[in-house]
Amino acid sequence: MAKERMLDFCTSCRKETSYKICKKTVQKVIKDKSYEFEIAVAFCDECGNEMDIPGLLDSNVKSIDEQYRQIEGLISVDDIQKIMDIYNIGKAPLSIALGFGEITITRYLSGQMPSKEYSDIIKKALSSPDYMMQLLNDNAKKMGETAYKKAIKAAEEITRLFCVSDKMLLTISYIFEQMKEVTPLALQKILYFIQGIYMVLYGKPLYKEDCMAWVHGPVYEDVYDLFKDFKYNPIEDDRFAIFKDRFEELSEHEKKVIDLVINTFGKYSGKVLENITHEELPWKNARVGYEASEHSREIMSKEGIRNYFISVANKYGVDTEEKLNNYILSYL
Repeated sequence: MAKERMLDFCTSCRKETSYKICKKTVQKVIKDKSYEFEIAVAFCDECGNEMDIPGLLDSNVKSIDEQYRQIEGLISVDDIQKIMDIYNIGKAPLSIALGFGEITITRYLSGQMPSKEYSDIIKKALSSPDYMMQLLNDNAKKMGETAYKKAIKAAEEITRLFCVSDKMLLTISYIFEQMKEVTPLALQKILYFIQGIYMVLYGKPLYKEDCMAWVHGPVYEDVYDLFKDFKYNPIEDDRFAIFKDRFEELSEHEKKVIDLVINTFGKYSGKVLENITHEELPWKNARVGYEASEHSREIMSKEGIRNYFISVANKYGVDTEEKLNNYILSYL
């Protein structure tokens, strides 16, 4: 299908013309400091002059705001909203819990730029549930009973995330950051493939959790418990925003393997990935003696998974996307 042409009124041509959007670098001075920002600019296809496109100015203002925050290490508006969503807390109670004035968060959500000091406090509250719980308890009386109870309950529920290892949490959080959407079924299979390929390339497991041979393929039980309420729907879990600033704890080797799996196995639905695992020896061997629909808690040993993916590496290779895609296609 041909791409639809973008049309608008060109003041130079005095008529409606097509245009293209290009990136442009601009310099701005903020508080006596010079910055370079990238903005979007529309150019007329006929005369080549810039065009004023509705909505483009607002989009650029927002983009510059986001770029400035990133350069200066300031909390984003989206991340402030995530804290409110994660802890089920309103603007005023959050301001009070953080030790700010009652309308501070309201101003920040409206676009006012926080100071570095206040930004760092908000960032720490987002990334550290223990710190947030301390703030809530320290300011409980000022917040009011109802707001405190709702927020502290949400904070206590977040501790459920820590039933799995740090490495597993970081891996899941990184997957959420890189993929547009992922269902619980697909997530389980992606975690399994990451573990298998990582063991082949680096000789040890990425995470300590054992994988079970359930009816629908390999499953990490504690991960299943975290996301079972999403059923077959894409996971939307703001709680994992608390790990966003910790991606540097993943080594380049670890990110390489996760990216390899996301860019190959991650292109397919959970059901397709389930069918692939049903043809692989680790799952088949662990299911010996079980009916197809019979529940099982049999462990798929890490050694068995590693040995299987060594055989895959010997036949196809597992260190590039092309090689993994060839392996996947052998089952499709």
